[in-house]
Amino acid sequence: MTMKRVIQAIGLLIGAMVGQQMSNWQSSSDAPWMGSLLGATTGTGGTFSMVVGACAGFLFATSIANPLSRALQRGIDRLSSYPLSDLLSGVIGVTLGLALSSFLYPYVTDIPYVGQVLAAGTALVLGFTGLKIGMHKKDEVGDWFRTRKTLEAPKSEGPRFEEHKILDTSVIIDGRIADICKTGFIEGTLVIPEFVLEELQHIADSSDLLKRNRGRRGLDILNKIQKELDVRVLIYEDANDEPGEVDSKLVKLAKVMQGKVVTNDFNLNKVCELQGVSVLNINDLANAVKPVVLPGEEIVVQVIKDGKENGQGVAYLDDGTMIVVEGGREYIGTTMEVLVTSVLQTSAGRMIFAKPKLLEKAL
Repeated sequence: MTMKRVIQAIGLLIGAMVGQQMSNWQSSSDAPWMGSLLGATTGTGGTFSMVVGACAGFLFATSIANPLSRALQRGIDRLSSYPLSDLLSGVIGVTLGLALSSFLYPYVTDIPYVGQVLAAGTALVLGFTGLKIGMHKKDEVGDWFRTRKTLEAPKSEGPRFEEHKILDTSVIIDGRIADICKTGFIEGTLVIPEFVLEELQHIADSSDLLKRNRGRRGLDILNKIQKELDVRVLIYEDANDEPGEVDSKLVKLAKVMQGKVVTNDFNLNKVCELQGVSVLNINDLANAVKPVVLPGEEIVVQVIKDGKENGQGVAYLDDGTMIVVEGGREYIGTTMEVLVTSVLQTSAGRMIFAKPKLLEKAL
């Protein structure tokens, strides 16, 4: 049965109940002329009232079925994207709110005329209040359940590894994360916060051509990860999202989800370390997998331009590592063997200093 049919059926039932209630109320009222008009003082009149109410309820439900179905579907999709800890906290809060309203139900319904309506309103208000409180306390609820599971887990069970990898804007635009996922080195779920998507959208809509191209590249990378790679992607939407810097939101989300931030932003890397949040830095990974070159080794390079200092030439390895060749300016455009003299590791990457092997042989 489709959602629209369910809404129509509920409208029909509620309309019939309202019609019956109106019939009962009218039969006991002091207005015989109105009771005669509605025919509510007889069994046939009561049936007539139910039919009229059912028809009215069905028509009203039909008029709101389509927009209500779409709203319910959006709500279901949004709830499906929430972590289990958020959903569990919300359910606990709603349950406690409804439990409190059930305590008050006998007293509220005794109020003349408005008792039933007031009882329903009390249940809605307390249920919603419990939901909001539960969502605000989701961190404490999650910590409590994690503590319970740790205490109850058998001692032979190994440590649980963090599975959520939270991507920031810079690493999405960079694009290398897609290639890393393709190799299988990234395990678990890639989490893309909604506020990161919004920042990407703003960059893609920028009037600056370079920024616009970077933003669109980031969106293309996300599309590739979702459709072409065998990796689970979670778009995280926070119902309690508050204004603030994207970096601070990432750190807070990583703490809540017990996950790791994937970035190539040096400043965000430092903030995460200060906050005790695990970080996977793409630049650190790139530096770690670069070929190890030691002083005294011989390598073949092509000098492509002159360096900053007089007489220097510059070459590059296949991975982009820059090689400064002393006295290499006169060899620009040629491929030659060089001898590594020193290796300098900087925050920007690795830099190699070398000199032409021909000069070494001449000496």
